[in-house]
Amino acid sequence: MGSGAFDYALRLCEDRLPASGRCSLPALNRVLYVRRGALSVMTGARAGRVEEDQGWHGAAACEVGVGDGGATVLRYELIRGSAPVGGVPGGATTILLEHPIDLDPRAEYLMRADRVDFAPAGVALPHRHRGGGIRCLIAGALELTVGEAPARRVPTSFVRVAILPREIRGRTSIMYVNPQDAERGRPRTYTVYIDEPIEIA
Repeated sequence: MGSGAFDYALRLCEDRLPASGRCSLPALNRVLYVRRGALSVMTGARAGRVEEDQGWHGAAACEVGVGDGGATVLRYELIRGSAPVGGVPGGATTILLEHPIDLDPRAEYLMRADRVDFAPAGVALPHRHRGGGIRCLIAGALELTVGEAPARRVPTSFVRVAILPREIRGRTSIMYVNPQDAERGRPRTYTVYIDEPIEIA
């Protein structure tokens, strides 16, 4: 890796936005996932609407508006250095997690956002991924085992955003510890919201 490879971080904030609220967000690679309510997002002359359980991706500065019922949004942002958190006047913003991510400024990446839903008693066999990301657990219960640590139960389904090599666009990022496990049935379903190339500086 060249110098600066560890200057990047992926940040996840939860924004609780008031009815009829509006805010400006600076240019960053970001994903907005609407947990409750709906948003309007304006980037330059382009306007879009993001409904509940939908995602939006953009890199340019944008204006975000909220309807009469307010909204709860998961905001994932790829930052370099210490980028300001931002937020909506009158709303509440909580940083849920900010974690360094190892990126090579000379490489090509994409930003993927999806939701993973496990069936009852489903098992995700030992695996890793082709890039780093943040998962936000939103419903259910999951028993999680990492390495030799004791299993623990945590809530699920989860919404995740990952920064991945661009060449796997449209393909899974999962790599099983035991390659034969790839032939076994998947006890989960995926809803892909975003799978877009990004530029990093």
